[in-house]
Amino acid sequence: MIVAQNLLAPNWGLFVWMLVSFLALMAVLGKYAWGPITKALEEREKGIQDSMDQARVALEEAKAIQADNTKARREAEAGAQAFLRAAREDAEKLRNNEVEKTREQIQTMQEQARIEIEREKDSALDALRHQVADMAIVAAEKILHETLDADRQKKVVKDFLGGFSQN
Repeated sequence: MIVAQNLLAPNWGLFVWMLVSFLALMAVLGKYAWGPITKALEEREKGIQDSMDQARVALEEAKAIQADNTKARREAEAGAQAFLRAAREDAEKLRNNEVEKTREQIQTMQEQARIEIEREKDSALDALRHQVADMAIVAAEKILHETLDADRQKKVVKDFLGGFSQN
C-alpha cells in the first residue's frame, strides 16, 4: 500500500518543475504566439470596422445619389410636362391664328365679291338707263314727230330719268 499512498501524496519537486515548465511555456507562447495572434485579431477587427465604416459611407452616398436621381427625374418630368404644355399652347395659338387668318381671307373675299356685285349692278343699271333714255328719245321723236335740238333732248331725258327710282 505504499504505492497508493505515494500517488496521493504531493511530490514537491515534480510540482516545482511542472510549474517552471508551465511558466516557461507561457512566456514563450506570450512572446511568440499570443502577441502575433492578438495583433492579427486586432488588425482584423480594425479591418472589419473600416469595411463597415466604408460600407456605411457608401450606403449614405448611394442614398444621396438616389435622392439626387429622384430629384433630377422629377425635375425632368416637370420640364417635360412644361414643354408639352407649351407645345400644346403654341399649337393652339397657331391653329387659332390660322383660323382667324382664314376667316379674314373669307371676309375679304366676300367683301370683294360684294363690291364686284355692286359695281356690276351699277354698271348694268347705267347701261339700262342709257338704253331706256335712248328708247325714250326714239319714242318721243316718233310721238311728237318733231325734231328736237340737242339741249332740249337732254332736258327731256333728264326729266324722264328723274321720274325713275334710283334702284
